[in-house]
Order: sequence, then structure tokens, then C-alpha cells
Amino acid sequence: MTTTPHPPSETSRENHVTGATIWLTGLPSAGKTTIAYELAGRLRDEGHRVEVLDGDEIRAFLSAGLGFTREDRHTNVQRIGFVAELLASHGVKVLVPVIAPYADSREAVRKRHHAEGTAFVEVHVATPVEVCSVRDVKGLYAKQAAGEISGLTGVDDPYEAPEAPDLRIESQDQTVRESAALLHALLTEKGLL
Repeated sequence: MTTTPHPPSETSRENHVTGATIWLTGLPSAGKTTIAYELAGRLRDEGHRVEVLDGDEIRAFLSAGLGFTREDRHTNVQRIGFVAELLASHGVKVLVPVIAPYADSREAVRKRHHAEGTAFVEVHVATPVEVCSVRDVKGLYAKQAAGEISGLTGVDDPYEAPEAPDLRIESQDQTVRESAALLHALLTEKGLL
């Protein structure tokens, strides 16, 4: 009696996909979203499943109705963290360019990921407020200076910079592509790619 070889299992090591949440925190106009989309394109080109959870889009849909009090900001970050962990636990690389100004909120998201066994990488896009206010992608710094808005993170509302992020990016000193390459290298080093 002869036997025929079985086809490779669908669960073979080659088909294993590691998900992760990559949280890019920093001031408004620091470059978080730009770096996230640059990296997302590169990861997709390499065949990874990728989602970008943009802070503005989340506020418009998932967190509509929340304001900018400390409690509402915490709730917003926890909602984003929940969705990110859910996607990452299913093999998606989730890029989260969200300010998340409070250290305890970010730490709660990290702990949730740890408890679920899901990789979490914290990246501080450490662009100085002086550079961010010149970039002023959304006109927020100009509106704050004109007295049209208040509670701008890093100006008249607190921003607690990470003390020990997995990576600190000085976006004012390099191109977007270079910043994304640094993050790609970190993910490779951590065995997430």
C-alpha cells in the first residue's frame, strides 16, 4: 500500500501572522499620522495586513459625543485601545497615530494588550511644540493663539510625554521615509515582521 503526501497544513509556520499595536503618540502636527501611513504602505507592500486607526476618524465615529475633558480623553483612548487589541489579536498590524496625552491612559492600553498576550509598541513622535506650531496641519495652533479654541494639547492642556517609549522619533531631523524606516527596523528587531 502506498501513501500520498499530505499538503502542507494551513496552520504551518509560514502562514502564522503576528499582529501588533503600534501606538504613535505626540503633539498635534508632530507627524504621527504621516509616519503611520508611510509605514502602512510599506507593510502592505510586504504582504502584511495593516489598519490605521486615525484619531480624527475615531472621534467622528467611535467616540462621537466625547469632549476633551481628561475623562473623555481617557475613554477615547480606551476605546481605541480595545479596537486595536482586537484587530492585533487577529494578526493585523494596527498603527494608531493618536495623541493620547496622559501616561496612565496609555499604560492602561499597554496592560490590556499584555493581559491578552498581544504585542504593543509605544512610539513617541517627539517633535517640539515650536515645530508643530509652524507645521500646524489643522490650524489648531493658530486658532488657539487667536483665542478661538482652548485645551490644545501641549499648549494650554497637558501632554505627558512617555518616559521610556520603545522608540523616540525626532521627526524634525529626518524625512518621513526615514522615520518610518526606523520604526520598521524596530518591528523587525522585535520579531513582529
